[in-house]
Parts: sequence; C-alpha cells; structure tokens
Amino acid sequence: MTKFVSRKIRRKSGARLAAVQATYMIAYGQLPVDEVIKDFTEGKVGRYVIEEDNISESEELIEISPIDKEYFEHLVRGVHSKKQELEKSLSHYLKGDWTLDRMDGTMQSLLLCAVYELSNTLDVDTKVLIQEYVDLAYAFYTKNEPKMVNALLDQIAHAIRE
Repeated sequence: MTKFVSRKIRRKSGARLAAVQATYMIAYGQLPVDEVIKDFTEGKVGRYVIEEDNISESEELIEISPIDKEYFEHLVRGVHSKKQELEKSLSHYLKGDWTLDRMDGTMQSLLLCAVYELSNTLDVDTKVLIQEYVDLAYAFYTKNEPKMVNALLDQIAHAIRE
C-alpha cells in the first residue's frame, strides 16, 4: 500500500510540474489548450527535465516519472478557465516589487497553478500544496523567488482556506 501511495503522490507532483509548463506554453506560445493537454498526456512534451552537474559543468536529460493525467488536465483546464480571476486574486496579495506584470512567465504560471489549487482543491492539505509549489519554485529559481512563493501562498491560503 505504501508503494502505491508513494507512486500516486509522485504522479500528482509530476502533474503539477507539467501543469506549470503547460500553462506557460498556452499563455506564451499562444497554443490551444486541447492541443497542449494532448501533447503532455501522450508524452510528446514534458517527459524530460535537465539535471545540471555543477562539478563537471555538464547537463543530462532525465526522464520524469509518469504524471496523473486526469489531475494534470483538471489543473490546466481550471487555470485556463479562471485565469482572469486568479490573476486578480494574485495581484491583490502581491506587494512591493513583486507585481504579476513584472514576473517572468514561469513564475506567473507557477503562481496561477498554485492559487487555483489552493482555492479549488480543498481535499489536499494546505501545507502539502504550499510545499509542492515551493519545491517547484526551487526547481526553476535559486534566489529569493522560492521564499516569496512560500510567503505569498501562505498568506493566500490563510485568507481563502480559513
């Protein structure tokens, strides 16, 4: 049973990563939602990540574990259908130099997926969701961005989940 749960959790984590990537592709590649979802679920895109070895200064393509395709599609369609509402909500919580317009597309996509899940996937624990998206932020960024994601999602979660 533990092995099954572990695989299920990894598939949902993979779905979140893929959803961030797909959300980015839809927004910045101006690609149709159905086409992007099909490409991911059929394994045409999103199957590999680049792992960097800082010691040897080399890169290697690593195949990621399978994703929860239903969960992935739920996230992507949900973010796409509620994008304006999610952007408005995010803008309300962002302070100082952290404005949605000034963030790169990857960060925007990550935050849109996170806020969608926090507000629409109430069966997943808040701390788990926040940690998943902070981990994703660390996959893309190395400076202050993951800390900002943590603080922002914590603030939003307190406001919408309590």
